[in-house]
Amino acid sequence: MHFDIFTLFPAMFDGVFSESIIKRAVEAGLVSIALHNIRDYAPGKHRVTDDTPYGGGGGMIMKPEPIFYAVEAVLGPQPDAPIILLSPQGRLLTQRIARELSKHPRIALICGRYEGVDERVRQYLATDELSIGDYVLSGGEIAAMVVVDVVTRLLPGVLGEPGATFEDSHAMGLLEYPQYTRPPEFRGYTVPEVLLSGNHAEIVRWRRQESLRRTWQRRPDLLEKAPLSEADRAFLRRLEET
Repeated sequence: MHFDIFTLFPAMFDGVFSESIIKRAVEAGLVSIALHNIRDYAPGKHRVTDDTPYGGGGGMIMKPEPIFYAVEAVLGPQPDAPIILLSPQGRLLTQRIARELSKHPRIALICGRYEGVDERVRQYLATDELSIGDYVLSGGEIAAMVVVDVVTRLLPGVLGEPGATFEDSHAMGLLEYPQYTRPPEFRGYTVPEVLLSGNHAEIVRWRRQESLRRTWQRRPDLLEKAPLSEADRAFLRRLEET
């Protein structure tokens, strides 16, 4: 998997991409990341990348020319990779979308800044538009980091355990069950007995029910789309009745 990231602030990515899972994935040759400074592609002596909006209003708008020139110079005139604009107006990034993206060999990410990006970038250059939440960031750089992280950990070989991602929160439409490790007792707080029992079937049952309970308590909206068995639905009915 190769990521091309187009940004005005490439130095923002140094710490995030030089640690932990992403660093190991790059070192293992499973992922490569190229940072492209949009300002380098701005025409004119002063490399201007933003201007005031037509029609008036506050803030500055990122100009289309530097972004078009940068993407076309890197990807070519007819790119076959998804070109994703990071924007609060985009569709919300989910685990399902992350899995879709993980199947591409190459992804381009455009980081917006200031008041926004010229609409022609959205209409005629970007092939997709993603948001990481219903809030406004100072720019798309942090959102791009999130996309790289969530997609990278889904790639084969990146995580040590092949099935590690399937029990993550949202991976199966539910929040993850509670996790515990040693010691079995700390300051009087104990680990649930079922997890110490060695009974694998009971542990699986407990984890499923706790996943359902946590989702019901914190994100009930997820239950509307989650794949639920009859046993799951019966357990949720019991929760509602208590």
